[in-house]
Amino acid sequence: MERLMQFRKAFAEPGRPRVFSASANHGTESSPHPADQYVGRQIAAVRVQSDVSQAQLARSIGISFQQLQKYENAKNRVSASMLYEIASSLAVPVSRFFGGLPGNETDRDVPTLPVDERINFIASAEGRRLIEGLVQLHPRVRSRVSALISALGEELAVVDPKQESVASAGPNPDERRFVRCFLFEGRECSFHHSLVV
Repeated sequence: MERLMQFRKAFAEPGRPRVFSASANHGTESSPHPADQYVGRQIAAVRVQSDVSQAQLARSIGISFQQLQKYENAKNRVSASMLYEIASSLAVPVSRFFGGLPGNETDRDVPTLPVDERINFIASAEGRRLIEGLVQLHPRVRSRVSALISALGEELAVVDPKQESVASAGPNPDERRFVRCFLFEGRECSFHHSLVV
């Protein structure tokens, strides 16, 4: 009833901006609802799995890629009709964006499409920043950065969890690694790092 009164009051006063809030904190800016964040991440994940860029998807549904970014980052809520357009463009059911959302379980066992954790990372803001940074690098530097990341990933994959307490006590001389990278200006830099898990 209170919201109805606010609605009527907003229209009754001429010249007053018509701002409506569905949150309990009326008049204050709040963070996005977790469900909006989840749906936004799912849109990004399905888009990346489908190998579709933000610009391509935005064009196919008639919005700017900036607006699509806002949907994916939950800066703006996605309307039901827009969610339908996105799902149609990506050739997935609308329910795909809600699968795995807490409280969205059904009585029957419906298999959900597996989402690779790499896809979720790529779809995240951090993943997009990393990719944008890598794309801006000179190809030679990019391949060396890729090799470095792969080498670090391989080392971390073989670390014994039982030695975690030893590693946290301080760097072990056996863990010291020498890394050399070549910058695209032709300068060489060298540095040491210790792998501590």
